[in-house]
Parts: sequence; C-alpha cells; structure tokens
Amino acid sequence: MTYAIEQLNPAILPERSGAYTHGTVVTGARRTVFVSGQVPWAERGVVPPDFADQCRLTWRNVLAVLAEAGMGVANLAKVTTYLSDRAYREENGRIRHEVLGEHRPAITIIITEIYAPEWLLEIEAVAVD
Repeated sequence: MTYAIEQLNPAILPERSGAYTHGTVVTGARRTVFVSGQVPWAERGVVPPDFADQCRLTWRNVLAVLAEAGMGVANLAKVTTYLSDRAYREENGRIRHEVLGEHRPAITIIITEIYAPEWLLEIEAVAVD
C-alpha cells in the first residue's frame, strides 16, 4: 500500500458517537475515485420496499463502483449518506458498520428529500489508493 488514510479526531471536539472519524488526511495516493450518488436500484430497476434491503443494495452498488476501480472498503476516505427520514438513522448506522467493519472514513449524514419517492437513501463516496 503506497497511500495512508489517517484519522483526525481533535481532542477539543466532542467524543464521536458512532463508527466514523471527524476527518481524514490522505497521503501518498495515486488515484482518487468519486462515486456518484448510488441508489437502491437492483437489476431491471427493482427497488426493495424496506429500508434495510435498500441500504444493503445501495452499499452493494457503491462497492461495485469501487471494485470497477480495483478498490474496496479500505479505500474509502469520505462517505455522504442522504436519508429520506430521520427514523432511518440507527438502522443506517448499523448496516454501515456491517459493511465497513472497523474502517472509519469521514462520514456525513443528511436528512433530505430524495430524487425518487421510493428511494429511502442515497450514498456517495470518495476513495483513494
């Protein structure tokens, strides 16, 4: 590995409440991949009805873009998740932790209206290697 993703968690900031880091510094990276907002579309445009399935499918789509670049979870430096409802915060965090394991990129979660009403979330990311 020729790059490093360093976590930034300044002592003056509140203790982190979840599986993320306050910031990241990337050094020695050769490439940066910007993953466009991925949504819970399966093949043929099928959208699962419940949040957990949508969240896992959306992460699958993010990871597919990373795999196309020869990257994976460990390459993620920044992830932004758009949720259609605050009620999905905890389940989103739990599933994100399932996907990321112990990897802690910088994370932003925004509660907003999503482009299509059947989509309950959208995830975009930045990865490096």
